[in-house]
This record gives sequence, C-alpha cells and structure tokens, in this order.
Amino acid sequence: MARILIIDDDVHILRMLRQTLERKGYEVIEASNGKEGIRLYREEPADLIITDLIMPEKEGIETIKELRRDFPQLKIIAISGGGRIGPEVYLSMAKKLGAMRTFIKPIEREDLLEAVRELLK
Repeated sequence: MARILIIDDDVHILRMLRQTLERKGYEVIEASNGKEGIRLYREEPADLIITDLIMPEKEGIETIKELRRDFPQLKIIAISGGGRIGPEVYLSMAKKLGAMRTFIKPIEREDLLEAVRELLK
C-alpha cells in the first residue's frame, strides 16, 4: 500500500490523520514541521504528502515550494486552520505553488480519503 507523509505541528491532527489513513491500509510517517518533513522525505520518499501550512521551523508554503522544486512529480495535499489572514488565503497560495488538493481544518475524513484515493490512482 502507499506511503503517506503527514507534516503537522498539532499532535491531535497527526493522530487523527494517522488513524484514519492506517485504517484504510496506508503506511504513515509523521513530521512535526516542514524542515523535519523534507528530511524524512529525502530519506524515505512517500507517495503523497499531507502538510499543514502554519508551523514552526519551516512553514508549509516554504515546504511545498522546496519539495515541488526538487520533486516536481510529488503529490501534495495542503491543510490549514487559518492564521492571521484566514485559511483561504494560505490554501490559495498553496494551490498556486503546487498543492493538488486543499482542505480547511477541521477536515472531513471522507473528503480527505477521497482526495487521497484520487491522487494515488
């Protein structure tokens, strides 16, 4: 089954996403920020990345830019709960930089699973 890297600084979101994806048979690896996520991806590439946008160390926008530059074929889903200017602005920026799907937190599990299935076809 496919390997999915989840990058998020919220342990509750990480746990929920891991459980949701593992129940469907996906292998899941986790990172708590973009810097760690990029390192993990370089060590053990994943088939798909789900990344938050507002995080310490390296934010999701920077993470997406770097990953798309170095791995243009990479499939990315961006998620965000907001920030100073609201999640829509961040998610729109992520989409322009190469995120294939975007979701506002809290995420509907079925919508996320459908996007994962589509991207991993």
